[in-house]
Amino acid sequence: MATVRQLPEMIGEFIELAKQYLKDAILAPARRLGRLAGFSFAAALLFILAALFLGVVALRVIVAVMPDGAIWSGLGYLAAAVVLLGITGGVMWRATK
Repeated sequence: MATVRQLPEMIGEFIELAKQYLKDAILAPARRLGRLAGFSFAAALLFILAALFLGVVALRVIVAVMPDGAIWSGLGYLAAAVVLLGITGGVMWRATK
């Protein structure tokens, strides 16, 4: 049993142990998780940019293949939109499996 004189020392030791536990059990894993989230966000941003550039290239290829004329150009934009929406739908369908 602790005496009255040992009580402040034990409380101080308890506080130090609690601080050390918080550092080891909560803060260190949270830092690792934050670093992983940062890398994941950067990768997602790069994938989005790549998809955007590939979409623009696909649009330009489809428009270049179409004959000259305003109607054909508009149809090329419509065809590119349908193709890109189909690819997006396929990716979303596959991601939910």
